[in-house]
This record gives sequence, structure tokens and C-alpha cells, in this order.
Amino acid sequence: MQTIDDLGAYTVPALFVNSLSKYSDRPALSYVGGEPLTYADVGRVAEDLRNRLWRLGVNQGDRVALYGVSSPNWGVAYFALSTMGAVVVPLLPDFSAQEAETCMNHAGTTALIVSRKLADKIKDNPSFSRGPVVVLEDFSVMSGAEVRTGEVPTTEVREEDTASIIYTSGTTGRSKGVELTHRNLAFTAIGGQFFQRINKYDVALSVLPMSHVYEFTIGFLLFFLNGACVYYLDKPPTVTTLLPALKTVRPTLMLSVPLIMEKIFKNKIVPTFTAKEATAKKYAKPFWRKLFHRLAGISLRKTFGGRLKFFGIGGAKVDPVVERFMKEARFPYAIGYGLTETSPLLAGAGPRRTFIGGVGKFMPGVEHKIIDADPATGIGELVVKGLNVMKGYYREPELTKAAFTEDGWLRTGDLGIIDEKGRLSLKGRSKNMILNAAGENIYPEDIEFVLNQHPLVVESLVVEGENSSLVAYVQIDPERVEAESKKREAAGGKPLTVQAVQEMAGQQLQAMTHMMQYKSEELVNEIKFFVNDKVNKISRIDRVEFITEFEKTASQKIKRYLYTLTKHVHHNT
Repeated sequence: MQTIDDLGAYTVPALFVNSLSKYSDRPALSYVGGEPLTYADVGRVAEDLRNRLWRLGVNQGDRVALYGVSSPNWGVAYFALSTMGAVVVPLLPDFSAQEAETCMNHAGTTALIVSRKLADKIKDNPSFSRGPVVVLEDFSVMSGAEVRTGEVPTTEVREEDTASIIYTSGTTGRSKGVELTHRNLAFTAIGGQFFQRINKYDVALSVLPMSHVYEFTIGFLLFFLNGACVYYLDKPPTVTTLLPALKTVRPTLMLSVPLIMEKIFKNKIVPTFTAKEATAKKYAKPFWRKLFHRLAGISLRKTFGGRLKFFGIGGAKVDPVVERFMKEARFPYAIGYGLTETSPLLAGAGPRRTFIGGVGKFMPGVEHKIIDADPATGIGELVVKGLNVMKGYYREPELTKAAFTEDGWLRTGDLGIIDEKGRLSLKGRSKNMILNAAGENIYPEDIEFVLNQHPLVVESLVVEGENSSLVAYVQIDPERVEAESKKREAAGGKPLTVQAVQEMAGQQLQAMTHMMQYKSEELVNEIKFFVNDKVNKISRIDRVEFITEFEKTASQKIKRYLYTLTKHVHHNT
């Protein structure tokens, strides 16, 4: 375990130098199936790039955009920039050309490191030619000329210096540049060891974007701090690329978002145990369900390579039913919670400390409290302090001021409760909470968890409708609908086909949403009964609207702001 005594300072360069010294001959970064760069190799390549950038005119304090998918060179580029005191502006690879331009303009970037494919997407942007451009794949110079010779001079990087300006995709419709310091990132990387010890023999498979602080701090800096080796996919993480990669790498460590395990559970696990009537009846009983889940866990661990000891889940709350499966399957999942504004980790639980429906204990050094708590439930907004809390929103003093209480606590915007063991459980976003006409608090996330347990539902979103009604947006799985239709026909019931659902559907949504809205009275009533039978009276939904697919952020959160009633055409069911 590495501590601040090993690093000497809470900076990315101090972390980098410490790891190069201790693990020089160990494998560090690689593509799946490739030859890993050792820690010493990473040091040499980063130094060469640092010298090249300096000769191209990049200086300490300059903002440099880093635009590419996760790769060994992405990490090398970050270290090269941070050790020369430049500020890295990571851009999510799925940003559009306009989004990338907006972020680079706001940050005032003066140089760009970009993959060839993404360079083609933004080559006509004004910011593209504002300074030197370096190709991420091989660090060749795409544009720009050397303005000086020699090697980069020694740079003193302080803990309070800005390391990154991170533009989140956000769920509120407005991206903000979160200004994170070296202290923020290094402190969080060290603190992450509280939840899981990492060693130089560990092997990780990365499937999330490094431009997101969750993957960068926990899935890169924390692993690099402890001498682990991280492997990257050279293609998007689809089933056809991921399964062979798991077999090849056989990771001991991996980070994910809830959606991945939820898909495995709903598309593979549940159908396996409910396809036959006799098995389904057994599966409905706790004893048999636990036994079946235990058996499924054995198979699942083999699918992941057989060595997995830490499967970190973050970015959104996990469906309790899916979490119950992982617990009963003895799958080594861990839970992490935090914000981009907190670099990102605040609280969590390692594989042996998880508890269904909750988050876990706070990372050492994080001060926390609940404010404006409901006297009856104890639920209130979580506010925090610590060395991992951002400097602020870049060039946005009013937004920064609003993000903190008057006495300096960061408002997380999340509603939660802390139990007698000091463990955090979340109830949803304070902005999402619905206050009904009777003054009662409704938490849409709780209703969504119930909705998502319906066998035909992939995902859902609950918002406030007219006259304090509750509207549920629901994405259904066409394959499951067809399978259910066959079951009903076999049992002599009325068929429920995708075509029938679509024919009974309403009309096109507004062009800005690019989604089709479907209505089927039979399916609507079925879903409404399913959820309303399981929630309290004030949380019962009044209307169901079907859509084909939700628009999401990079961390796979639904962009909730897109689904407010004012932006859609609605029809009563």
C-alpha cells in the first residue's frame, strides 16, 4: 500500500516518479494481446513526448486538449503533460464536433493531442488549428512547428496547481468545466486503497473512457500507483470484443457501470431460470433462487477469466434485484460513489463489505454530513469537505459559489442517509425529488428500480406530469416481447407482439428527441399494475410512455433533462 510518505507530495508527477522507481521492470500498459510497456518504458516515452511538446511551444499552465479513446498512449500523454505542469483537458470520445469545440473554446486550449479518427471529425473546428496538434497513436506532429530546441526544463508542480479541467457530459443539459488539482487526484488515488488493496501482480481490463474521472482516477492512477498492469481494447467494448479479451487477459481488477451487469442479469440469468415452467416455479422460491444464483456465479466468474477479485461499479445506483443476484452469486462486486467534483470517490464498499441497496463507508479524510434532513426519515442532502473536492468550475464563479454552502461544504445534490455504522445509502438526486400537492416527498429513482424489474422493461425514467401526476418513460425489449407473446399464445391467451404494440402506438415525438413513442393499452396497464402494486400510494404512476432508446451520458446515466414534459408531445393513455 502506497501512502503520502512514499510520494512526498499530492501531485501526479510525484505519483508517477514513485511508481517508475518501484516498478520499473513490471508491465504497466498494453493493448489486449499486445506487448506491454513496462513502467520504465512509460517513463521514457512520456519524457520524449514532454520534450516534443515543449519544443512545439507548450508551457507550464497551458491548457492542452486530450481527445481519444482509452489506450496506453492516452495515459502516457497525460503523464507527459502533467509532469511539465500543463493542464489536461480530457474530451469524451463521443463528444460531437460542436461539443468538442465548445469545451476547447471555454478552456482556452492552445494545443491538442488527438486520435486520427477524431481529428477527422474536428479538423474544420477553429480550435483545431489554434496551436500544435499531435497524433495520439504515435505522437507524431500533425501540425505545428518547433519554436525552440533542447529539452524541457525542470518544472515545479505544486499540489494546488490545476491538473485537469474536466467537461462532464452532465445530466442537466449544461456541461461545466470541473477544475481538479493535483492534490485532488493524488489524494483520491491514495484513498481508494481503503476499499481495495492493489499490488504489482494485479491485472486490469479497462472498458470505460479514461476522459471520465471515474476511470482515470480509480481505473488508472490507483492501479498505476500500485504497480498493476492495465490492458485496453483496440475496438469498442461489444460482446464480440469483450469476451475474447476477458479470456486473454483474465483480469483480477475491472471497473464498470451498473448497466453492464444489469444487462447480463436480465438477458442471460433470468431467461435461463424462467424459460421452463418447472424451473421458473423453483426460481420464485428463495432457497432455489439462491442455489441457482450460486451456480450462475460460478459460470459468470469463469466468463470473466476466473481470476477476478474486484469488479468496481460506479456512475449510477445499482438495481437492488441485480445486486442481490451478485451477492448470492458470490460475484466480487464493489460499490463506489462520488462526483466529478470530488475526483471522484467519496464512499464505497469493497467486495466483502457491500450491502444491498447501500453505498458504504466514506473514504478516509472525507468530512461529511446530512443537511436539511426530513425529521421523519432522516433523509437529506449530503454535503462534503476534503482534499478531493474540486477547486471550482473553471471561469464560472457564480456556479462555483452555488455549488458550496456558505460555510464551505460542497453540495453533492444527492439525497441520502447515514446509518449507525457510518454507511451511506442514497435516495436519489435532490433536483429529481418530486414534491406532490400534499407536500410529500417522492423519489423517482425508487419507482424506477421497481419498474426495471418488470421482465419486458430494459430501463425507465419517472418524471412529474401535469397536475402532480407521475409519468413513466419505459424502454421495452422487443425480443422479450416476442418471447412473451409466444408464451401467451401457447397458454391460449391474447398474443402481444412488437408489431401489435407499434400499430397501437401513438405518433412521432418531436424531431429534437429522434425517438418513437409507442402506446399499447394492454402493456401500459400491465406495467402500471406491476409497479403500483409494489410502491406506496403517493408513488403510483399515472401514465406510461414507450420510447425506443434513452439518450445517455458517458457514464451511462440517462439524460434526465431531455425527458421533461415540456420537451415532448404526450398523449393520455
